[in-house]
Parts: sequence; C-alpha cells; structure tokens
Amino acid sequence: MRRETAALRDFNLAYVAVGSVASDRYGAGGRGMSASPPIASELWHSSDPPLRARDGRPEAKLSNRPRDTGRLTTHLGGIIMKLPSRRSPCLVAAGALSILLGLTGAWSQTARTVKIVVPYPAAGTADILARILGEQISRTEGVTLLTENRPGASAVIGTEAVSRAAPDGSTLLITSTAFLIAPHLQKLSYDPLTSFEPICQLVSTPIIVVVNSESPYRTFADWLDAARAKPGSLTLASIPAGLSRIAFEMLKRAANVEIAFIPYPGDAPAVNALLGGHVTAVFLPYSGVAAQLKAGKLRALASASRTRSESLPSVPTVAESGFKGYEADNWNGLFAPAKTPNETVSELTGWFAAAMRIPEVKAKLVAQSLYPAWMCGADFAALLRKQYNEFGRIIREANIKAG
Repeated sequence: MRRETAALRDFNLAYVAVGSVASDRYGAGGRGMSASPPIASELWHSSDPPLRARDGRPEAKLSNRPRDTGRLTTHLGGIIMKLPSRRSPCLVAAGALSILLGLTGAWSQTARTVKIVVPYPAAGTADILARILGEQISRTEGVTLLTENRPGASAVIGTEAVSRAAPDGSTLLITSTAFLIAPHLQKLSYDPLTSFEPICQLVSTPIIVVVNSESPYRTFADWLDAARAKPGSLTLASIPAGLSRIAFEMLKRAANVEIAFIPYPGDAPAVNALLGGHVTAVFLPYSGVAAQLKAGKLRALASASRTRSESLPSVPTVAESGFKGYEADNWNGLFAPAKTPNETVSELTGWFAAAMRIPEVKAKLVAQSLYPAWMCGADFAALLRKQYNEFGRIIREANIKAG
C-alpha cells in the first residue's frame, strides 16, 4: 500500500506539471488538460468516462488541438527519469504519463504558423476571404494564419510558388476559377489537377448580365430577342480571358445569338463604359457591379449561377430562363501542395469548416458578395476536372487568347 501511494504521488507530480505547462501555454484548462488538483487515483481505473470534446460528444481524436510537444517533453524530462520502475504500480503511473505525452504529439498535424498565398493584389475577393477566415481560425484554433499576396501573370506567380512549397500544411493557396483557365492560355510549370491537393471550395460569386438602368431591355428575354433580331448589333463588355469571357461564349452557344464582345482590362473600366453608353451590357461578377446596382444606375437581367443570388432574389438565372444546365459561378477555393498528408488535409478542412459555420463570419463574407459554397475532397476534385475540360473546350472553340 505504501509503494502504491508513492507511485500515485509521483504520477501526480507529473500530472500537475503537464497541467501547469498546458495551462500556461493555452490558458486555464490547458485546452483539454485539466489544471485542477491531482486526480491520478481517478485515472487509475479503466471504468472512467471517455474524454469529451467541448460540444459534449466523445472525442475520437485530438488532432485539432494545438501542440507544444517539445516544451512539454523538456519540462517533464526530469520527472520521467525520477519515476521508479521496480514495481508494477509505478509502471502504471509511468504508462499513464506516457499516454499524456503521446496525446501532446497528436494535438496537431499541421504547422503552428500557416501561410495562405493569395495570387492577387490586396483588397480583392480572394484576399478578403483569406483574411476573414485566417483571423477567425487564428483566434479559435491556437495557430497563426498569415496572408501573403503574390500577384502577377494572371495569378500564375503565386500559384506556382505554392506548387513548389513543402507538402506539410504550412503553405496554402486561396485562388479562383482563373486557376483552371490559365493553363489553357499559357505554358506553366505546374498542372492544376496534379500539382495540388484540392481541399475545399469555400465561396462563390455570381456572374451577372447587367444593362444601364436607362436601357430599353427590361428582361433577359428582351435582350436576347434584340440580339437575334439584329445579329452583332449588341455589345457586351468584360475582361478578355477570365471566367466572364468563357461564360459569355457559353451563353452565345446556348442561346444561339451573335453578340459582339468588347474586352476591358478590369471590372471598373467595363462598368464605366456601360454607364457612358459605350456598350449594351456587361457580364461581370456581382461584386464588380453591386454598388451601381444598389444605386439604381444599373439593372441586372440574369445570373449565371446555378441558383438565384441571395443579394438578387428577383433576378432569374440563365438556366431557369430556358437554358437548362447553364452554370458559371466564379468560386474561390483552398489548395495545398500535392502529397500533403491526409491527416493534415483533414485538420485543415476542420479548421475552415468551423470558421465558415460561424454566423459572424458568414455575414462578413456575404457583405463582400462572397457566398459560402462548401464543397470538399473528392467532390471538389471532380468539379475541378469537369470545369477544366469544359473551359479548355470553350477556349479552343472561341480561340480565346491570353489578355
């Protein structure tokens, strides 16, 4: 009995040390490790209830918890060496301590500092998305997510950098549908379908057919009828080699109309041309026309989305206007370098899923015309393959060149 009491005392010393370090590193409670008085006698029995997560359900794994394994091991090294090993009760205490140390190594499969590369300038949709989610995840998961803007060459520079990064979860990419378009327009050192691990589609932004508020075309059908009556007389503005251009070519084929395409270097110049009466319509992401629509200077005729936009519930989709199957959403998705371990991908998915479920985060995204469009793993990979092939076909048939 005396030897058993001594073993319990030694185990409690170790347990308090673990709780002390965890409490110091992660705050009261040690994010799953109690800072309460020693309870080795309770751990001694196998009939204790299972470890529970914060939501009250049994915790199957601890891979989403932060880690500081090196610090814990260093702190407890002396205590481990002091544990006697001649008697079985002591071995039980030492074994329990080993389990605690093993759990610290399972707290996280991902680096504690993660860099999100955005291959676009600051203040764009991908940048805003990365910063909103990065801030939330940093606050709730005990890790640091940093956003790094690496624009240039139609998003190729930043994307290429991520393709060469170590596949350990420390470097991620948030990009748009341009990810699937650029390879059809220029020779690249990476393949979008094999050089990356697709994690999740995060948000989408609808592309909208918009006319001037003074335009005689009140509906999408009015606009198409006018195009059929005088082929080539109507004009539509957009950027030259992005999703909007591809969506326009898809629309021409679906509706069997001839509309002249007028390229502009960005959303703002195209909108200005429409406001000035230089073009008949624009086909742009909602974020690029939202301010003028709300001001009543422009009128939305149709959305290229699969479903109606939350911001424009009265505006029909192209598909429901008689062109079944038509869809061209501009999405933003999360990627890691190829060969990133499955455990790390699962952990990252969990981080971003938890952040996207928070109402305040969703409100911030919707305020920027970014609508949650959660799709992960195999489903996201299948969408990428489908769109990659479809975009390539349209680019070849329409002879679209890099802008």
